[in-house]
Amino acid sequence: MKTLKKILKIFLGILIILVLGFTGLILYAIVSDYKPDETELLSRPDNPSVLKDSSVYSLLTWNIGYAGLDKGMDFFKDGGTKVITPEDNFRENNSAITDFLMNNNTVDFILIQEIDRKSKRSYHTDQFQELSEKLTGHVSFFAKNYDVFFVPVPPSDPMGKVESGIATYSKYTPVSSTRYSLPGDFGFPTQLFYLDRCFMVSRYSIENGKELVLINTHNEAFDEGGNIREAQMESLKKFVLNEYSSGNYVIIGGDWNQYPPDFKPDFSGNKVFTGKFGNFNLTGIESDYMTGAWKWIYDRTTPTVRTLTAAYDPVSTPTSICDIFLISPNLESVSVKCQHLGFTNSDHNPVIIQVRLE
Repeated sequence: MKTLKKILKIFLGILIILVLGFTGLILYAIVSDYKPDETELLSRPDNPSVLKDSSVYSLLTWNIGYAGLDKGMDFFKDGGTKVITPEDNFRENNSAITDFLMNNNTVDFILIQEIDRKSKRSYHTDQFQELSEKLTGHVSFFAKNYDVFFVPVPPSDPMGKVESGIATYSKYTPVSSTRYSLPGDFGFPTQLFYLDRCFMVSRYSIENGKELVLINTHNEAFDEGGNIREAQMESLKKFVLNEYSSGNYVIIGGDWNQYPPDFKPDFSGNKVFTGKFGNFNLTGIESDYMTGAWKWIYDRTTPTVRTLTAAYDPVSTPTSICDIFLISPNLESVSVKCQHLGFTNSDHNPVIIQVRLE
């Protein structure tokens, strides 16, 4: 009987410690919860550039996956088992990503998603600052979409501290750069440890008196019911239509976490997926989402994203396209090319386009 009581006391003690620990975690998460404003001015430089109209400009978008989702990685949230790539792999990935972007530093506008500043998963490397120092000739702006002191999942190997966001690098100085919150709340307590998604708007003066409105976005990926994705898409749509009605030129680029309307890929050597794979449900953008002469720009011959249920295999890994551009009717698409890097250092491939202001 004494032995049983001793076991029960030990069990009760452990249970109390676990409950107190969990309660403390939740309370601290509530107190430290990142709650961005709906609109946040990031920068208003003193001497903005003036872009020439009727000119061709180049843009690049790339979700670099914080240099932690290389070809050998799977990811627990997508249906895999791994959490963080080994540090040597991270350093190699980060260096290769930086080298690629430096080799493409002639691109006018570079849009980056999943770029870390102070995260356990990227070994507390300030990727934004490092890249800002390497991309000489570009001004840089950062919009935070993930700031959690400790992400407690998976319990066996928690992600820990995360500070991450999206970044825009530009050869031209904007009139302003602003963070806009995207709608979406996963409820309590999940939202305490989750992203606060956003899009970043950089405005550029044009010599004809109008503005180029450049939007960097990273939309929701894990919305089972689709309500959050729909709300985010409506938010973007309302914003860009208002800008276009004001006579401005509008470009949206980034990781939409959806495949483009009327998607008909022509990949060679890569499997294609749409719909749910693992825990990631890749839905499609409705064909009537934007009417009129708005144009979706993507390279239908090359995948931009792979699944993360297992390490990358060129033959068997399902791939798709979700990194795309949308341009307003007063812009002309000149060229588009997805650079297939074999998903060596990121689970996404970069996309480079050229557009002309009409």
